[in-house]
Amino acid sequence: MLYKAIIASLLLSSLTCSASTGFEYDGISIKTIDASGKVKPIVVKRNIAEECKKIPIDNTIVWTGNYAHTKVPEACKSTYVHTTGKLLPMQLHEDIMTYGELEVLAFMKQMQTDDSMMLIDGRKQDWYDYRTIPGAINMPFHHFKERESFEFEFEHALRMLGVKIQMDETLDFTHVKTIVVFCNGPWCNQSVAMIEALVEIGYPAEKISWYRGGMQTWLAAGMTSTKE
Repeated sequence: MLYKAIIASLLLSSLTCSASTGFEYDGISIKTIDASGKVKPIVVKRNIAEECKKIPIDNTIVWTGNYAHTKVPEACKSTYVHTTGKLLPMQLHEDIMTYGELEVLAFMKQMQTDDSMMLIDGRKQDWYDYRTIPGAINMPFHHFKERESFEFEFEHALRMLGVKIQMDETLDFTHVKTIVVFCNGPWCNQSVAMIEALVEIGYPAEKISWYRGGMQTWLAAGMTSTKE
């Protein structure tokens, strides 16, 4: 139980820190045994070159360019930046499932005949307009995280999710949709920010699932997107 508490504490501190801080950047000291049998101390951390930290992250930077050996045919190369954002845990909440590509596909298939289900792209609109998963609805995370500044957009999104806004402004979650939320990749905090905001206002956690891999792993797996 103690190690679980330690891990939870480390993950929480990492998620609440800025993108360049956290235990993945500070490093974890471990001991390994080298080929000669000697014990060797080593620090395991996320190593990001300084020049990578200065790259302006946008659609063109993230989704174009090659990331493979020169002998790999062009059609086989994945294209993504892996030096940005935060590393995210596999599970955000005990009642929120983390999805992979097959779970997302199964959800999408069922969603075609069940309007109580919704696939949500939690990124800002320019990211969504450039490329997304077919069938996904755009609900920018900042409309939830900064809901006081986006009151109209926030309330519109709530109604789309099936949340009933009562006369006294309390929220009724009785008939809310079952949702899967994603963003750019396992380093992207936008979907996390949206999910955290939903749970904070009382949205049932068991109605939320999180596609952690997002667009990065979706495209790396060769899956169809809206930009061909």
